[in-house]
Amino acid sequence: MEKYRIENDTPVFGLQVKTFPSGIGEAFDQLIRLLPGGFDRSCYGISFLNNNGTMVYIAAAVEIVDGEAEKYGCKRYLIEKGEYLIEAILNWREKTGLITGVFHAMMNDSHVDRKKPAVEWYKNEGEMWCMLKTIKM
Repeated sequence: MEKYRIENDTPVFGLQVKTFPSGIGEAFDQLIRLLPGGFDRSCYGISFLNNNGTMVYIAAAVEIVDGEAEKYGCKRYLIEKGEYLIEAILNWREKTGLITGVFHAMMNDSHVDRKKPAVEWYKNEGEMWCMLKTIKM
């Protein structure tokens, strides 16, 4: 694992997956169809447990123009600035079954802030980062 610092909060918007985990691909497909240029911007997967202990997963894209969330009927979210532990997955489309295991292994690190969402950063068609925010020291 490596460390990576996000210098500024990153505004994103997206759609909640209706059936986790089977609906992740469908949610991203729906989101990409809404956007001009499709996958020409960074996309994110944001996951966390809600108050009922159920996993919530958001398929999200970086907001390039103010008001895009409203324009596309999506909810706005924020990728918080700060330090993250990261694990890169190359050729991620062929390895989606590994992602959960990577996050579980990363959660064993004592520096992880377990109160913050897990973030998947789909940097491009070939590289995705698993990211967990760290506790301020």
